[in-house]
Amino acid sequence: MVSLIDPTGASFLLVENRSMPMHVGGLQLFEKPEGAGRGYGREMYESMRDVEEIAPLFLKRPHRSLSTAGQLVWVEDEQFDIDHHIRHSALPNPGRIRELLDLSSRLHGTRLAWERPMWEAHVIEGLRDGRVALYTKVHHSLVDGISAMRLVQSTLSGDPDLREMPPPWDARTRRGRQRPVTTDTESGLAEIPTQALRSALGITAEAAGMPGALIKTLTKSVRNETSALSLHAPRTIFNQKITGSRRFAAQDWSIERLRAVGAATGATINDVVLAMCGGAVRRYLLELDALPDAPLVAMVPIGLKAKESQLASTDGGNAVGSVMVQLGTDLADPADRLAAIHTAMVDGKEALSTMTPIQIMAMSALGQAPAIAAPMLRMSGLVRPPYNLIISNVPGPRTTQYWNGAKMVGHYPLSIPINGMALNITCISYDGNIGFGLTGCRRTVPHLQRLLSHLDRELVALERAVGA
Repeated sequence: MVSLIDPTGASFLLVENRSMPMHVGGLQLFEKPEGAGRGYGREMYESMRDVEEIAPLFLKRPHRSLSTAGQLVWVEDEQFDIDHHIRHSALPNPGRIRELLDLSSRLHGTRLAWERPMWEAHVIEGLRDGRVALYTKVHHSLVDGISAMRLVQSTLSGDPDLREMPPPWDARTRRGRQRPVTTDTESGLAEIPTQALRSALGITAEAAGMPGALIKTLTKSVRNETSALSLHAPRTIFNQKITGSRRFAAQDWSIERLRAVGAATGATINDVVLAMCGGAVRRYLLELDALPDAPLVAMVPIGLKAKESQLASTDGGNAVGSVMVQLGTDLADPADRLAAIHTAMVDGKEALSTMTPIQIMAMSALGQAPAIAAPMLRMSGLVRPPYNLIISNVPGPRTTQYWNGAKMVGHYPLSIPINGMALNITCISYDGNIGFGLTGCRRTVPHLQRLLSHLDRELVALERAVGA
C-alpha cells in the first residue's frame, strides 16, 4: 500500500540535513515493578522487541521516484529489521541523570535514514537509583508532538497491576482503532498525481478569504502586535547556523505552583510557562553579555477553536496555528513580563479565531517561511530572524501511569533546533508536574543546562512578585 505524504510532512523530509535532523523525541523514566530483579532492563527491552506484528505506521518509509511523479510517498518496508529499531543500552558509572542526558543528547543528534522506517527506541539501564529509561525518536513527517503524546498514552495504564501491555509499534496497540476502508490518500502509484490535484483544487475554495486574512496579519505585524508573522525580532546568539551536535537538559516543576501564579494574575498556565522562559532567557543572555535591547520573540504553537471551514473535507473545530509572542526580555520586573505576555497571547488567539483552519495554516506558514528560507538561501545571519526560539506546551496524562507495572515517574520531550533557531523549549504536563525539555545546538548555545537554574529562579521571582 502506498500513501501520499502530506505537504507538511514532505517539507520536514526535504528541509533536513546532517546539521538539522527533523525528528522529535521523548525520554521517560520508569521505576521497576515491585519484585523485579536485576535483569528487569533486559526483560523490558525483550518485551518491546519481541512483537508478532508491527503496526503499519511503524513500517512506513519515504520514497520518491518517476513512478510517483516526483512526489514523496510512504511505502512499506519489505525488509523490516526490528533489531535496528529497538536498542538496549547501559550508562557508564556513576549512572547519574547527567550521564542519561548526555546519552540522550548524542542519540538525538543522529539523523534517521530514509531507507528504513524513521523511528528508534532505546531501553537504557544503569541509573544508580535503579530506574530504567526509555528514549524514543520519531521523524516529524510521521507524527507531530500531539500525536507522539497520544502514542505514548495508548500504551500506558493507570492500573499498576495490568500486564501484557504492548509497546506503541505493536499492531495490537491500535487494532480496531483504524478505519478498515482505504482513504483517498491511500491507493496505487498511478493515483498520486490525481490526489495532489484534488487537494490543490480543494484549497482554492477558501482563496477568497485569504487576502483579508493576509491584510490582518501584515497590519498587526507592522504595528509590532502579536500575530502569526513577526517583523521585529532582534538578532541574538540563537539565530545562527547550527551543527548536528545536540545538548539536552530537562527538569520538572509542580503545576500547582504555576497555577497559583496564574490565578493571582488572571493568566493561564501557558502564559506562566512563557514568562518563566522569557525570564530565564533574559538571565542567560545577561550572563553572556548578549541581551539585545528589543524583546526576544518566540514562535508558540497554539490550539484553538477556529471558525467553521468551507472545505467539505474539513471538519472544523480544533485547529493548530502559531503566534509570534514577545517574551518581555526587555522588562526587568517578572510581573510586568507576565502581564505583557498574557495580553499578547489573548490578542494573538483572538486574531486567529476569526480565521478558518486553512487560513490559520496559511498565515502560520507565512510566519515560519523566513526561518526555513534563510538557511536554504544561505542568508542566516544576514537577514533579521522571524523569531528567536520556539516554545511549545503539550498536554499529557493527568494521573500516574504504568507500563506493565513499571511506574512512569518522569516524561520529558526532545525537539528540533533548526538553522537560525538554535534553541527549542518544549513542555509536557504529567501527573501534577510540567516537564521542561530544552534542546539546543551544543556549539551555538553554550552551557545550555544553566537555563534550568534560571527557570527555577524565575518561577520563584514570579511567585514573590504576585504573592502566589
